[in-house]
Amino acid sequence: MVDGANIYDPKVDVTKVRKKMGMIAQMPNPLPMSIYDNVAYGPRIHGVKDKEQLDKIVRSHLKSSSLWNEVKHRLGDPASKLSLGQQQRLSLVRALAVEPEIVLGDEPTSALDPVSSQRIEKALLRLKKDYTIVIVTHVLRQAVRIAGHVIFLYLWEVVEQGPAKEVFKYPKRAATRAYLKGVIS
Repeated sequence: MVDGANIYDPKVDVTKVRKKMGMIAQMPNPLPMSIYDNVAYGPRIHGVKDKEQLDKIVRSHLKSSSLWNEVKHRLGDPASKLSLGQQQRLSLVRALAVEPEIVLGDEPTSALDPVSSQRIEKALLRLKKDYTIVIVTHVLRQAVRIAGHVIFLYLWEVVEQGPAKEVFKYPKRAATRAYLKGVIS
């Protein structure tokens, strides 16, 4: 349900619903087109036709992910030519280019090397002042580094939730304490 409407209802405009949420998957998923067109794709779907406006969107969002300096001279190159870490940052940029309300990340750094993971984490930390960011991670150290609020799930049940600093320092539930100590029950 989104805004009280079932998204499977043919009267619901799925494109409008998708504009509200940007998604970053585990593995980068660049579209089979240029770097520029990957970023401009969403805004074009939502009616942006002006080249100058698209250029501004592409530039500003590539800068927000610290990717601009790495690709500014090759925007016409296929996105598939980028490194895995660059492709994942491009996926983040593409998600942000439609100005979503929420950015969802399904283990967005699990396939990346430590340097690329750190770049994604830094981008998410910068962006969280402007967006609601929800990520799933199995990397406890990552959650400690970037989370503001934590929901700890175990066997599909919510075990504990709250401000990250409280949950990590003063867990209330035995299962949470065990997990934080590296003990699997």
